[in-house]
Amino acid sequence: MREASLDLVKDSAYRPRVIKFDIRDGVAVVTLDRPDELNVFSGGMGSALGDAYARCDADDAVRAVVLTGAGRAFCAGADMSPEADSFAGPGETTARSREFSASPVRPAAWEVRKPVIAAINGHAIGIGFTLAMQCDIRLVAEDAKLAIPQVRRGMVPDAQSHWTVPAATSRAVAADILLTGRTFRGAEAAVLGLVSRALPADEVLPAALEIAHDIATNVHPVSAALTKRLLWADAGLDEVERLETAYHRVLMGTDDAREGPRAWSERRTPRWTGTVTGAWDGVLAAESSQRPAPSVRQEHQ
Repeated sequence: MREASLDLVKDSAYRPRVIKFDIRDGVAVVTLDRPDELNVFSGGMGSALGDAYARCDADDAVRAVVLTGAGRAFCAGADMSPEADSFAGPGETTARSREFSASPVRPAAWEVRKPVIAAINGHAIGIGFTLAMQCDIRLVAEDAKLAIPQVRRGMVPDAQSHWTVPAATSRAVAADILLTGRTFRGAEAAVLGLVSRALPADEVLPAALEIAHDIATNVHPVSAALTKRLLWADAGLDEVERLETAYHRVLMGTDDAREGPRAWSERRTPRWTGTVTGAWDGVLAAESSQRPAPSVRQEHQ
């Protein structure tokens, strides 16, 4: 068992810690850690979250990631205080305004080559919910208040939500949520298909950890990375077929391709030896051999 605990400090204007990061048994838990302010999002939090995601992506000891919030909220939106400078205009000369992006967390959750599970333990408003939509699996508290209300604030939705929301549901649901900016509950989010499950608030994080530990224990890390890459690819049917074929060629004949069926037949936990970082040059080479080249969202060159 490997354990690690790290505080990521990026936002001295607020409090000494905005992100909490722990690794245990192959699962990284990333916690938005401003509970007294309902984990409102600031530039420093975005930078720290990107650092945490980058570490998860690069560390082969991490097999799955859980993103959650401290206290009773997941993330109640952008910090609206003047010192947060959350909506500095492009003509303003602060460093943050010069570097502004509507997708402020890099890498995004969908770029991490491990499954990322959002444990939406409470209210998720604005960027709090659009960041969750970048995750692969979402569980939500059934009574949590959710909204992407930017159109009611004189802005537009962010964090690529004009792609993630309709991709997860439909254009009709996306129009309902994004064009009205209305508030709804976690239970409705499950009905709409925005999340996988709505649960009592105190069950959300345990359920997310259960999924993450199952992945860390039983799922081949390279298989998960390639499947995730396909799920987030901008690819049509023909391109998907070419990518699936390329990825089969990467995996077929490997020790792990034999270990998976053997472990299943022997009814034991698989003992994987392959790693994402060790396989990735071969993945990129296999992709480049396919013509025409696919347009894939995440690039790890």
